[in-house]
Amino acid sequence: MSKKIDYKKDFKHLYMPKTSPEIVEVPSIPFIMINGSGDPNGKDFAMATEALYSLSYAVRMSYKSDDVPVGYYEYTVFPLEGVWDLLDRTKPATDKTNFKYTIMIRQPDFLTESLFKRFLEHTRNKKQNPYLEKVRFEHAEDGLSCQSLHLGSYDNESESFAIMEEFCSEHGYIRTSKIHREIYLSDPRRTEPSKLKTVLRFPVKKL
Repeated sequence: MSKKIDYKKDFKHLYMPKTSPEIVEVPSIPFIMINGSGDPNGKDFAMATEALYSLSYAVRMSYKSDDVPVGYYEYTVFPLEGVWDLLDRTKPATDKTNFKYTIMIRQPDFLTESLFKRFLEHTRNKKQNPYLEKVRFEHAEDGLSCQSLHLGSYDNESESFAIMEEFCSEHGYIRTSKIHREIYLSDPRRTEPSKLKTVLRFPVKKL
């Protein structure tokens, strides 16, 4: 088996940015994902997250099966990510019940649609989670983006976004969408809000 792929080392430029903003080009990446809406502190978000992790670990541990996927390599399971928007843009961004999101976990390059269906069926047989019925396998490409590491509570992300937008303005870029991506490097169940680490990213274009 080849060396273990660790996103903190092998994809450091996408998952371990500094707290100062930077411009990056994000390629097409395979994900399993679930769409949802409402307050992320609720039960629905927790169950959707659990479904994604259950399936991701089924893929990760498939080297122990009788039918090891072609091209399998050892890797660290990637962190949870979310692409965030609002259901109603006339409401304030602080209204969490108005959130619209797609949460996802990056998958290894060897995962195919047929393998996804196989692992999904395997996970359904072991886990009683209705959100497994909503999981899909897709590629997503952020393209040219501005990103930065946010330290602290999710509720204070607007401060980091303001710094990122100012950086873009100073360097000849403009934000092209209010939709943004978050990558969760900390477990909020075990980490104080002030110590949370979250990658923030939004699409930009060169002026």
